[in-house]
Amino acid sequence: MVRMSAEERRESVIRAAMSEFARGGYHGTSTEAIAKRVGVSQPYLFRLFPGKKAIFLAAAARCVEETIRTFAEASEGLEGEEALHAMANAYTKVIAEHPERLLMQMQTYVAVGAAEEEGDHEFGAAVRDGWMRLWDTVHLPLGADVNETTTFLAYGMLVNCLVAMGFPPEHRVWEGLYPSARTKGRLEH
Repeated sequence: MVRMSAEERRESVIRAAMSEFARGGYHGTSTEAIAKRVGVSQPYLFRLFPGKKAIFLAAAARCVEETIRTFAEASEGLEGEEALHAMANAYTKVIAEHPERLLMQMQTYVAVGAAEEEGDHEFGAAVRDGWMRLWDTVHLPLGADVNETTTFLAYGMLVNCLVAMGFPPEHRVWEGLYPSARTKGRLEH
């Protein structure tokens, strides 16, 4: 059996953390559950990351980076309406195929609110930095139009909420979304 490097283990921890935190949130997920999923001890986990917060922030950063990459790849060489629909289609495909990414996003926003309430502003600053990179990634393909960018991201957040609440693709709540933002037939639970 080939031994994994520390960097490969770190990657395994981030992937496991995304799955665990997506289901249980920051406060409801133990580092023991993450270590068990990866197949390492908790002390080893803490050699890779200084604590639970660092693990969560690494998972949250990975989640936003994957979303940024999804939008950048989908919109490459496109502008305006074509970019909008390409990004919306790519995103609905991702959340259908990798629902843990959607749930991790939602858990991240909840965790920021809780951390801010507890006086931890570093947590929110890190997440907001990622959000701004996401904003910038969609802003240019949408013609650097603030209204288009806001509308696109607002629709995306609505899609996140509807999917997280479990609305099936054929439900009437999807009717008001532009066609590429609809999840018809793609999100089977």
